[in-house]
Amino acid sequence: MNTLFNKIASSSIVGGKQGLLGLAVLAALIFIILPLGVDLFRLNLIGKYLTYAFVAVSLVLLWGNGGILSLGQGIFFGLGGYGMAMFMKLEASDPITTKIQTTPGIPDFMDWNQLTSIPWFWQPFKSLPLTILAILVIPALFAYLIGFAMFKRRVGGVYFAIITQAIALILSILIVGQQGFTGGVNGITDLKTVLGWDTRTDAAKYILYYLNGILLFGSIFLSRYILSSKFGMLLLAMRDKEERVRFSGYDVSDFKIFIFCVAAIISAIGGAMFTLQVGFMSPSFVGIVPSIEMVIFCAVGGRASLIGAVYGTLLVNYGKTFFSETYPELWLFLMGGLFISVVMFFPDGIAGLYNKYARKIKFLNRFTETNKVAATTEPKGAKA
Repeated sequence: MNTLFNKIASSSIVGGKQGLLGLAVLAALIFIILPLGVDLFRLNLIGKYLTYAFVAVSLVLLWGNGGILSLGQGIFFGLGGYGMAMFMKLEASDPITTKIQTTPGIPDFMDWNQLTSIPWFWQPFKSLPLTILAILVIPALFAYLIGFAMFKRRVGGVYFAIITQAIALILSILIVGQQGFTGGVNGITDLKTVLGWDTRTDAAKYILYYLNGILLFGSIFLSRYILSSKFGMLLLAMRDKEERVRFSGYDVSDFKIFIFCVAAIISAIGGAMFTLQVGFMSPSFVGIVPSIEMVIFCAVGGRASLIGAVYGTLLVNYGKTFFSETYPELWLFLMGGLFISVVMFFPDGIAGLYNKYARKIKFLNRFTETNKVAATTEPKGAKA
């Protein structure tokens, strides 16, 4: 078992100078280059893309390093987004603003569905601290229940992926069906303020963009810490040799449950930031399609690279925007071609492509330096 850990530690590229340099470049791109290089509309659009990057980072932990493919991360993204949306909607539904309703003081969609009071499970979302707590705790608790039911029975692989996909579908159908409590297919819309602070102003958009970036980097640093710890080595060992880890005396299911909960929390933070950034939340971000798209973001960037996952998210979403604006009738085919090309020619994503050519360049540099040293140290008269 120690031999396996040593191999994993020696092959891991989680830390080191290369990882720090990659983080510095990404930070410069997000915090300096993009805010100075694009207008506010595009910057707000990029901020929305970065909220998806939270899910991609969580999938690097869960899928890339843990070998657990979840096709239902939209569940936790949606739970976080709906939590923040409920707080903002209650704030926007004060008696004065809603005085034209049949029942003032409740959200408009509740009034349309003939509800006369705010449901009990909405009450805690009147408080921002309780809302933040709920955004972190509820997805973690939901992930714990799913993980406990699945991993304790050794359900994994494709079966776990299909089950999470089914749960995402069930949750989206439930949200649409309970229109009086959730806003139905339209979701929760017209979200404007947080504690009286208007999130629609230009200054607010810049602040939310930077807050989004700070939280994303916090998630990356947390993930790096987890992966560089003994738990991270166990996680990689479980991905490659799960039976050997189990026979060594470790309870594999507990480790899987823990990382699944961590991934759920990171995804939920992204969902909450999406609501703040965009101003609405709907079931279209909870179901199967968005969950699969989030896996694609991770795959394109490189499922074993935290930094690559962010680049993959930005690249795919930029591609969607560019193709849909430039070729509105062909953009779906172009995006499909992009995904197929990545899978066929770059199976390790952008990060794998970078590592491959970076190593070649390093080798060539070292080879050149060695030749120079050999030439300078060659004794006189050796060529005679």
